[in-house]
Amino acid sequence: QVQLVESGGGLVQAGGSLRLSCAVSGRTLSNYVMAWFRQAPGKEREFVGYITWSGISTYYVDAVKSRFTISRDIAKSTVYLQMNSLKPEDTAVYYCAARYDLARIGAREYPYWGQGTQVTVSS
Repeated sequence: QVQLVESGGGLVQAGGSLRLSCAVSGRTLSNYVMAWFRQAPGKEREFVGYITWSGISTYYVDAVKSRFTISRDIAKSTVYLQMNSLKPEDTAVYYCAARYDLARIGAREYPYWGQGTQVTVSS
């Protein structure tokens, strides 16, 4: 079993930055894929990006590419989502998720989820 706890959300003005953290516990994470998703009110949960625990591979949805960066700190068992140049349309609850082995972009492919953290970007 893998436990995920997000933190770092908040209110920021458009153009600003936030860094979300996802503390991971419960299992050795080698061969795991760590992803970030987001869900805006009235919308489906949306894939943002992922990183393999090895750090070798990252992938981002086009809407956030060049603005968001996912990284991980193995020693701290923590995954980060650095968000720059934030836009009002980035407003959502952001979730950290984990799955074993192959990377996927569908929410249903991830069995482990955090509780989410709210990000609100004001215009």
